[in-house]
Amino acid sequence: MQQANDFQEESRILARCLEAAPDTIFAATTQFKDWTVEDILGHLHFFNAAAEAALAGPKAFDRMMAPAMAELAAGGSILALQFPWLAGLSGRELFVAWRDGATRLADAYSTADPKKRVKWVGPEMSALSAITARQMETWAHGQAIFDLLGQERPESDRIRNIVHLGVATYGWSFRVWGQTVPEPAPYVELIAPSGEVWMWNTPQDNNKVTGTAVEFAQIVTQTRNWKDTSVAASSEVAQRWMQQAQCFAGPPNKPPEPGTRFRRPL
Repeated sequence: MQQANDFQEESRILARCLEAAPDTIFAATTQFKDWTVEDILGHLHFFNAAAEAALAGPKAFDRMMAPAMAELAAGGSILALQFPWLAGLSGRELFVAWRDGATRLADAYSTADPKKRVKWVGPEMSALSAITARQMETWAHGQAIFDLLGQERPESDRIRNIVHLGVATYGWSFRVWGQTVPEPAPYVELIAPSGEVWMWNTPQDNNKVTGTAVEFAQIVTQTRNWKDTSVAASSEVAQRWMQQAQCFAGPPNKPPEPGTRFRRPL
């Protein structure tokens, strides 16, 4: 699957920026919920391993996830559930384990049947959706690390996978809040990193979202508040979507407050 290659490239780009950083970076606090870089790498490493186990089959997935699910059921946080599995892995050793695990996951999914159903924490999904979700999470959590380091991430048209996920979860962004989904969905027209124009949904002059693909992806993954981007929404429905867009599963999450997520100056 091309999406497995895209996930691998997303992981490599994040790895490159950390390889050149001093070891002190791993304990540094990011703008994402005060998680450290080490917290983010542990989170990515844990769920990458879960996706690899899911591809191996339901029994393998359950064996890995049972302790974490027990922790979550007992009131543990999404961050805390990774710690027993990591068993003290930290710093540069955690970085290497995450980097190597990402390569192993990409290799496993590259030859998988895209339609194969795999188990997950929520509803089961296709292998194609599973590896796309791993790219999305790597890109989204990686944003906090690039922001911390004051670096601008090299983007490419591989971001289309994340943007498409953002468009496809239009309805979910309302349902997760218990709201009726407004119809029709807004027309979406975005400029790709390559300069190509991408379009989704039926053209509607009075109900559309326009801007860059990168900033749209930042909105739907909640790494930026809509007001901190140049993305335009031409209707009340489109504006509501941009204010609460959420392309990931789980309970409803509010986006960061305006001005709280940004690339720190070098």
